[in-house]
Amino acid sequence: MTNPTIRSIHVHPVKSVAGYALGETAVEPWGLAGDRRWTLIDPSAKVVTQRQQPRLALARAETMPDGGIRLTAPGHESLTVAVPEPVGTVAVEIFGDKVETVPVGGPADDWFSDYLDAEVRLVHLDDPANRRPIDPEYALPGETVHLGDAYPLLVTTLASLDALNSLIAQGDHADEGPLPMTRFRPNVVVDGTAPWAEDDWRRIAMGEVTFRVAKPCGRCVITTTDQRTAERGKEPLRTLARHRRVGEKLVFGQCLVPERTGVIRVGDAVTVLA
Repeated sequence: MTNPTIRSIHVHPVKSVAGYALGETAVEPWGLAGDRRWTLIDPSAKVVTQRQQPRLALARAETMPDGGIRLTAPGHESLTVAVPEPVGTVAVEIFGDKVETVPVGGPADDWFSDYLDAEVRLVHLDDPANRRPIDPEYALPGETVHLGDAYPLLVTTLASLDALNSLIAQGDHADEGPLPMTRFRPNVVVDGTAPWAEDDWRRIAMGEVTFRVAKPCGRCVITTTDQRTAERGKEPLRTLARHRRVGEKLVFGQCLVPERTGVIRVGDAVTVLA
């Protein structure tokens, strides 16, 4: 077996919207640079994701050099959105957390509302260093996270995806496989490991950065959404329920917390430290 390396790196600027791959990126204390700094909310200020709106999978956001984003979606003209001035905040509810964010307003709200045929607003996390602490059960004092589900980074491995797809092929919904890694929306994909090797990781190094492995990533209905068509099926949750259940969670991938900042690049070695 070869030494583990980073196979790909992925950033999703808007939560639940398609992102993009890149060759290298900075790791900030709260996650990859530009990752999940924007999200949609409904009229009650609750976060809107693919759980409620699977068509978000077909929209795409790309970070611009000035920190703004460029939005594209089928049937819609592209829209460039600047980072909003922090003249006021709105408290957003994200999985039980209340997070102060800056509303964008104007064309961005109209663009997404028209695309989804639902009233939504776009907001931006202006101060990730101070807005949202990580769950203290898995964090050190002062550690924060962007607008992702709970942790700064998600790492997955190609060997585990291959193993999962083999299990899917043996199940009742084999016609849904094999599944691509995009179903799991990871930040970093690692090649050169044994299947499920990441279950035993506690600390790892990638490029210039070391990470604490906080916990396995519990998976939700978004993984059943085809990221190319927005259609939903049964897999991988049906197979994860049979083979990858930890307590009440169906798990795939590991949640990471950076121990320091730095740069990671495709091809960097991945070293298990503990």
